[in-house]
Amino acid sequence: PSKLSILNTCTPSQLEGLCSFLQLSTCPEPSLVRFCSWLLPLSPALSHTSAAILAQQLFLRRVLALTQPPSRHLMAALTSFCSKYSHPLCRVLVAAVLQGPGEGAEQTKLLCELVEECLEPHSVQLVLSQVLEVPLSEKLLPVLQAVLGRQEVLPPELLDLLVLTLCQQAPAFATSLNFARLVTAVLTVYQSQVS
Repeated sequence: PSKLSILNTCTPSQLEGLCSFLQLSTCPEPSLVRFCSWLLPLSPALSHTSAAILAQQLFLRRVLALTQPPSRHLMAALTSFCSKYSHPLCRVLVAAVLQGPGEGAEQTKLLCELVEECLEPHSVQLVLSQVLEVPLSEKLLPVLQAVLGRQEVLPPELLDLLVLTLCQQAPAFATSLNFARLVTAVLTVYQSQVS
């Protein structure tokens, strides 16, 4: 772990080269867990840019390739990384999952699990703002439901954007039970702020 202080001195391109040299994107998952645990005591902490590069190298390929629930090792590594670098992880992972083609059921479940159990409140807000930047789909409704399940206090502008998006999208989801549950959750959790 003491040797990992080199990560703080690398430029972004050097860090990408180092990750490639170490084959971090394809290392065995138990090694991934160990590597992420070594990052936690690192002082000073990694910069946002360096943490985002590591998140991309360590997790992006694995998460986008999921066709079944993630292994306990992958979840342990994600949870460990999230405990210190949740914001950079969200910037990398959430954006990729939201823009990914097709249903991505396993990726959506993984996002829900991260929102429900791992992310800090400011990262939950980041996930919500990222979801609201793309057209809503049935695939994204469970992610919004997970965000609302946290019952975090949202900044007024983000809550306004959520309500406006739901109002605009309502006709497209007229027969969706998940959408109805989502609207009910918004009205329940934020009833004092929604008129």
